[in-house]
Amino acid sequence: MLDVVSRARGPARVAARAGRGTRGADNGRVEPWEMREWHAEYLDACNRHDLDAIRSFIDPSVRRAHLPGGADAFIADMADLFHAFPDWRWRRIQLIAEDDRLAVHLRGGGTHLGAFRGIPATRRHVNVAEFAMYRVQKGRIAEATGTDTGELLAQIGG
Repeated sequence: MLDVVSRARGPARVAARAGRGTRGADNGRVEPWEMREWHAEYLDACNRHDLDAIRSFIDPSVRRAHLPGGADAFIADMADLFHAFPDWRWRRIQLIAEDDRLAVHLRGGGTHLGAFRGIPATRRHVNVAEFAMYRVQKGRIAEATGTDTGELLAQIGG
């Protein structure tokens, strides 16, 4: 019979694995392939613009470097991006997983069809390089840092 870790998906899989503690042969260590799979599911939720699914990957008290903390602020920023760029998608270029940390290189892009950070829609298509680092705790992003929106704003004339 499969255990709860084998059947779980997304944040639940990583949380179940990490929660095994000393009962698991590996003391609850999350394997790099599990973190890669977790990130693929998170990125899929982001590319679907599914804010409820994205929230399930975010710790309620997530800390973000140089940005307001908390899941509500995280989700509000995503909603603003999706409103301004309704076709926004990310493509993962590279991911490095170590312990509870992820370093990710992404390409993101979409068409500027709504106001973003005070800039009215330009109908310009943007394509930006992004780098993000996450600390994942119990299957949720507990800390996040990454590139700012400078390149994106430059491409839409901001």
